Amino acid sequence: MEENGIRLTFPAMFNETLRKFGKCNAYAFVGEEPKTWETVNKEILSIIAFLEKNGVCPGDKVAILSTNMPNWGVTFFSISFMGAVVVPILPDFSNTEVGNVLEHSGAKAIFISTSLLQRIEGFKSEFLKTAILIEDFSLIFSEKGSSEFDSSALPVRNYEVEEEDLASIIYTSGTTGRSKGVMLTHKNITFNALKGSVIQPMNENDRFLSVLPLSHTYENTLGLILPMLCGCCVYYLRKPPTPAVLLPALAEIKPSVMLTVPLIIEKIYFHKILPAFREKLILKLLYKIPFFRKILNGAAGKKLKATFGGELKFYGIGGAKLNKTVEKFLIEAKFPYAIGYGLTETAPLLAGANPSKSVYESTGPKIEGIELIINNPDPKTGEGEIWAKGPNIMKGYYKEPEITKEVLTPDGWFKTGDLGTLDSNNNLFIKGRLKNMILSSSGENIYPEEIESIINNFRFVVESLVVQQKGKLVALVHINMEELEKKYLHLKEDMSRQKEGMTRQFDDKVEEVLNELQEYVNTHVNKFSQIQKVILQPVPFQKTATLKIKRFLYT
Repeated sequence: MEENGIRLTFPAMFNETLRKFGKCNAYAFVGEEPKTWETVNKEILSIIAFLEKNGVCPGDKVAILSTNMPNWGVTFFSISFMGAVVVPILPDFSNTEVGNVLEHSGAKAIFISTSLLQRIEGFKSEFLKTAILIEDFSLIFSEKGSSEFDSSALPVRNYEVEEEDLASIIYTSGTTGRSKGVMLTHKNITFNALKGSVIQPMNENDRFLSVLPLSHTYENTLGLILPMLCGCCVYYLRKPPTPAVLLPALAEIKPSVMLTVPLIIEKIYFHKILPAFREKLILKLLYKIPFFRKILNGAAGKKLKATFGGELKFYGIGGAKLNKTVEKFLIEAKFPYAIGYGLTETAPLLAGANPSKSVYESTGPKIEGIELIINNPDPKTGEGEIWAKGPNIMKGYYKEPEITKEVLTPDGWFKTGDLGTLDSNNNLFIKGRLKNMILSSSGENIYPEEIESIINNFRFVVESLVVQQKGKLVALVHINMEELEKKYLHLKEDMSRQKEGMTRQFDDKVEEVLNELQEYVNTHVNKFSQIQKVILQPVPFQKTATLKIKRFLYT
């Protein structure tokens, strides 16, 4: 399979980028001078030479455990260009999870960032022979002695990489428990990135600001490979993307493209935009009237676009379901958002739309060049499991033939485990995970994600999880205690009250909010989806890299 006569491998595609955009900017930390694609190419060659010296051969597994930085992409390309296999590890994996991935993959070498060195402390393996610090490529340890990294060195060998060669094994930190190693080929990933560029064409003038981990397939394909194909420049942050770090970066870079997860824009809406409309009574009343709400949201949208640097044309949202109220705001705010849908196993994109074609509550139509069906749809609702087939479907799970057989049919269909419907324009609508679906005592399908999106719209709620306990629907709810305290500050003002009395009154207030929440939810859902109990979740839920709650820990 070729695209414009070019094979779908990273080196073939990179050489094309080098030919067209060699002198254009490629990577930089915010506030620092970007390196060009020509510089990146020199660095790739010197790292391949260094890996050769340390005994790495085609087919060997090489791990990357690092925070996002320009050297992450350079390292990724170096490993894959020589026909070795990249094993990207999520920075928030625990020491045990990191150890499991290194052991299971049989990684021969690892590139690691200084801040994550403690993750491999005490780890011993018969496979791991070399560890390299990713910031400056200095050796941490090597079985081959102490060869120094030489930035002017060139590889001894020439490498031929095929489209069906394994490019990476990405271990999912799924919401269902044990990590599985997803085997993705050069073709899987490059095909997917190319189809991403069909949804949103880009060129050497585009600037990405990267905020999601590069070891996650979403950022890896669409935030690393896609900008490489189009000659765009990607900027990285030296610190986690808190508002204090992000806001000045947005003002400086003025990104044209960003890839994010729903939680980021949901936080902005619920913590910054909505409170502004609640401060004054007149605004609060006007915001309830659709005509005025649209005007107010339009004005807020202009400010929001300015906050993001004023040049944003594609704000991608993926990884989890977007809150309906927030999506309605983004539409009325004329914010250039686009929702995509996919899985690690599909490298990742299966469906997506350009911001100009976004459809409320939909992920848009399937990407070009793949097949997507609703298998065995319910005759009444049209709902069924989403199945996909095409050049982006994984080879399988590493060393797991039995689990692979469960999700890949003999004729190449991948069972996503997600439930969805297609409308008359072939736009896909996701209902929820098949595994999460709860069957009511009367045989009705209940989708916890849909109830959660209603709960999360309620004031003071940060996040929630709906589970079944002893046949009853229960909502675990994490609320913003600071905001609640602010609202009921007068309870604290009478200093003559005893502390215990005050605490009891505040607890009563929390109880009152939870009861109100239950009432609110039950007036917004059908009778099968009514919540029987609301339980306070005192600490934030544990999450995956795309900030989805790890359900298996709570069910």
